[in-house]
Amino acid sequence: MSAKLIKLWRIKKKNCSTFNVGVETRVNEHDVARLSPDKAARLTQLERIDPLRLPRHVAVIMDGNGRWAKERHLPRSLGHQRGRRAVRRLIESARRAHIPVLTLFAFSSENWIRPQAEVDSLMHLFAHALERDIEDLHANGIRVQFIGERERLTSQICELMARAELQTVQNQGLHLLIAVSYGGQWDILQAATRMARTAQQGWINLDDSAQVRQCFEANLATQDCPPVDLFIRTGGEQRISNFLLWQSAYAELYFTPCLWPAFSEQHFVTALNWFSERNRRFGGVEE
Repeated sequence: MSAKLIKLWRIKKKNCSTFNVGVETRVNEHDVARLSPDKAARLTQLERIDPLRLPRHVAVIMDGNGRWAKERHLPRSLGHQRGRRAVRRLIESARRAHIPVLTLFAFSSENWIRPQAEVDSLMHLFAHALERDIEDLHANGIRVQFIGERERLTSQICELMARAELQTVQNQGLHLLIAVSYGGQWDILQAATRMARTAQQGWINLDDSAQVRQCFEANLATQDCPPVDLFIRTGGEQRISNFLLWQSAYAELYFTPCLWPAFSEQHFVTALNWFSERNRRFGGVEE
């Protein structure tokens, strides 16, 4: 078998939770021809994007589960379940595209005001997904990290999160951050509080703006992750909803009417192509 041959296989568990693994991205026409037309088309769409113009950090607000279900006269809980499938598709696509960091907004600090029955259903689904999917994520070399206020979560969920982080901490592939009970304003406040305590102890010079910035960003939930380059929101709304406020200062904002459960790899490829054509000046002038 050629060293360049694309190897596609699936890790299958009894619960049927699967991710494609082992996709080599450097392929030639002969290798692509040996795939099914659908798989070949998806590979070439991802590979056609200039890797030097891909985002280092993609953040996604996964909006529209409830509306997707309502349009089909289904319960909201089923919309959230179908949204989990879209999460798995996106993670696989981001991994294959060699996106370094992907942050998903799973549950905001404001979502706690939703009806208790829906909150309970979302937390049950989240715990269930953690139990079923972590082995597949680990097998794909994905590092999993959770950001947000854990104090409001149950001990069971906190334990599952800590276990997933510990199991995947050494993985060198996609860095997957999942924001749970997270809010951008909370993140800024907790980082500023920690920095103030550091300053009180005399460990930083508040007159040194570079040192202050470095200390502040080190205390954000995202810590050493690069700033958000591409910010995607599904569902048609055009706001950032208190998500990664500091980290998204110069992000390109991509809004799509597609409801989250319907978000496919093709939608992601379209967003990446759109981003690759942006002229990012960061306050400068066009050359």
